[in-house]
Order: sequence, then structure tokens, then C-alpha cells
Amino acid sequence: MQATVMTATLRGVEALPVEVQADVTSGLPMFAIVGLGDAAVQEAKERVRSAVRAAGLEFPNARVIINLAPAPLRKHGTGFDLPIALAVLAATRQIPAALTEGSTAVGELGLDGSVRSVPGMLAHAYAAAQTGYDLLGPSSALSAAAVVGKVRCRIVDHVRALRGGLVEAQSPTRVLAADTWCAPDLSDVAGHHAVKRALEIAAAGGHNLLLVGPPGSGKTMLARRLGGILPPLNDDERMTTALVHSVAGVDERASLAGIRPFRMPHHSTSTAGLIGGGTPPRPGEVSLAHNGVLFLDELPEFGPATLQALRQPLEDGTVTVVRAEGRVTYPAAFALIGAMNPCPCGYLGDAEKRCTCTLPVIERYTGRIGGPLLDRIDMLIRVDRIDPARILDSSDQEEGSEAVAARVAGAISFAGDRPATRTLSGVSLLNACRPSKDARTTLETLARTMGLSGRAVTRTLRVARTIADLGADDRVSRDHILEAASYRTGEYR
Repeated sequence: MQATVMTATLRGVEALPVEVQADVTSGLPMFAIVGLGDAAVQEAKERVRSAVRAAGLEFPNARVIINLAPAPLRKHGTGFDLPIALAVLAATRQIPAALTEGSTAVGELGLDGSVRSVPGMLAHAYAAAQTGYDLLGPSSALSAAAVVGKVRCRIVDHVRALRGGLVEAQSPTRVLAADTWCAPDLSDVAGHHAVKRALEIAAAGGHNLLLVGPPGSGKTMLARRLGGILPPLNDDERMTTALVHSVAGVDERASLAGIRPFRMPHHSTSTAGLIGGGTPPRPGEVSLAHNGVLFLDELPEFGPATLQALRQPLEDGTVTVVRAEGRVTYPAAFALIGAMNPCPCGYLGDAEKRCTCTLPVIERYTGRIGGPLLDRIDMLIRVDRIDPARILDSSDQEEGSEAVAARVAGAISFAGDRPATRTLSGVSLLNACRPSKDARTTLETLARTMGLSGRAVTRTLRVARTIADLGADDRVSRDHILEAASYRTGEYR
């Protein structure tokens, strides 16, 4: 007796279709799974056997072979538990074959027969919508299907529910709970008007920014408030961002509510943790920050190899993980915000406290970042400590995030259908900027004086275009170039 149930396996942020073929024949009792399943798939044998018996159904005392086709495709995860159980029960005629027809099943089984959600449920729902199948799985499939739309669900929260025969399909209503996440407000930060201006430009154009200053100057506090001035995700960005989070097993509700990701990994994070990788491959922090911000506090404390691995995703907006079994590509279009001390003791250039570091020590410390990565930073700005009297002056009202966010939204609206500023280069960048003659002359002079590379010139022009957008100017002027260039002249001292 044979039966086939459709399911899928995750590769990157895609769910690739897989057939679960069950063959139950007489012979010496055994239970084998073939088709390049990983350890979690092989462990399904014990979970399926226990779950079926706990539900009051009979697991066959026969030769049971499960084939996961196509065989050359590696399969990962516990989502194969439910389709394997369904295939075995259909092959032994304990459930009708019509129950699984036109459906793709996914779910992890408990030993008591309960069906649980698995990472990537949103990707499974999206794949079901693309192929026209119903999605058969636990109750969490309803919320995933509601996000995707155009997909019906057959809900199975326990294997015993299969004893009743056909599980009715449901068409979920798109109802998303409002997210209560709220970013800290810029009005909490006294002074630092130049840094706030840099944050506004970074938010409007998706530019990379490096904050340099002594301990306690407010670098981390300022960076954390960037999330409050970022524009909300559009519909396409919500789906792509939520897919990455779903595959990684991260709560995707904030992304679906339109909130841009703000990831802040610790400096002990490994290269695989930051960029992605592992077995099976999983998205790293740069992909979890897709369409949002990756904030690296204490930047020089990250491993040099880890930092240099950022160079490719900063340029391409994607990460490709290559393994013997194939290559997986994850989206990774993010804005990098870094914060660092100017030297190991932290007080190089401080007006009140003397630095105790020697020049070789300072050079080794700053050299951990590397010139190629610094060349990909659009803006570098010094963050000095604020006078204590300014911090304690409650009468000094600072501009809040709401007003800054409105200007950012205005700049993005002014840009209209133009491609994102951070992606522009070459002729498309020049056409978008249409720099005046004075602006071109100024940029050429600055590039020669400051020794800017071609990449640095491009990034300076991108920042100038964003500054012009904030001022609702069609063309990039000399003043825009000068302000953009001032963010590239920042020093550690």
C-alpha cells in the first residue's frame, strides 16, 4: 500500500516542494526514511510512531519506507513530522486519501500527538499560495495564511482530529494584531544637534553612519533612537522582511506591522552569526536587519574577519552562503550604524580627560576596522560629551522623533518613484542628482584634496542627494556637496 503527501523544505527564504511517499508492505517490521533528510528528519520516526499511537490510531507492524522526493535535495527540520504521519495513515487506509489531496502539510509532532508550528510557516504559506494548494497544519498556519492571502487552511492541532475524516478548509481573514513596540524618542537626548542631523540624513537615505566618541557621550543612546524616525515598511518590504524572520524562527509580527528591523548583535557574535551560515544554513544578523538597521556597538571589538565579511553585503544587498550541498542567497539590504571609542582608553580628543594610549596602540585599535570597510561608511561624525548643566536643564526642550520622522517621510515622498538613493551609482546617480556646475567643481576639488576613492565620491554624492531631498531641491547644489563631504572628514581625534 502506498500514499503520497505534499510538503516543502526550506532553502534560503523559499519553501521548495517535496513529495512524502509512503510504502507499507508485509515483511520484517522496520521504519526507514530515505531522501537526504538531516538528523531532525530522521528523528521523526520516533515522534511519528509515538504520536500516532497516542492518538488512538495504529502504527503498522510492517515494513514502512518513507521516500522524500526529489531525493538529491537535502531536507531539514521537524516540519516533515506531520506529512510523514499523514502518508503512513493514508497508506494503511486509516484516513481517507481525500484528506490530503490538494494540500501541502507541515508541522512538528509531539509524543502526545499534538501538532506544533515550525520556523518558516510564512514561507510554507507563501509557497502554498503560489502552487494553489491548501495549507494543512497547526492553528498558527491561519495567521501565516492571513498574511499571504489567497490560501486556504486545513487545521490539525492533534493527530486524533484525523480520526474524524476530512478536515474542512478555512479561508482566513487578514487580521493582524497591532504591535505595541515603540522606539525611544530623540527628545530625551540633550544637545547633539549635529549628530541628530546625521541620523536624519541616514534615515532618509538609508546611509551607513559611524559614531565616534568617548564613553558616556551618548553614541548608543542616539543610535537606539534611529528606529523612531525610520519610515514604515511598504507592503513588499513587509513580506520580504517577515519571510526572513519567519525562516529564522524570529517573531515576524513587528515587521508585518510595518516596523523596520533594528538589530543590535553583541560584539562576540561569530562570522556565521552575523553574516549567515551553519548546517543547515540560517540567515544571520545582516539578513534579519534587511530593510532596516544593523547597529554594531563597540565596532572595533568585533573580530576583524567578521567585520570584513560585511563588505560584500554592504555593496550587493544580499548574502550568498555556499556549501557542498549548494548555494543559498539571503536578502541583506540594510543601513549599518556603528559606534566606537576613538582609542582603547576612550578619551582621545576629549576636552576634559587626557588619553593614556600610545600612538601604536591607537593605530592597532582603529586598524581593526580596516580601510575597505571605512570606505563603505557614508558618514563619520564625532560625538563629544555634553555639559552636565545642559543635561540637567529641564527647560531646554529638544525636538522629538515625530517631527524628524515627518521630515524624513517628506524627503522620501519628494524622491517619488526614484530608486532608493543608497542603490544609485554611475549615470543613474548623476541623472538623479543633476549637480550644478559649482557642485561638480566643488566635489572634484574635495575628492582630490581628501584623496577620496571612486566609491567615496559616489557615496558623498548619494548623501548630497539625500540632503537635497530633505530640502525639497531638484538639483544637488554646492552647499549640499559641502555638507555631505563634511561627514567624510570626521577623525578619531
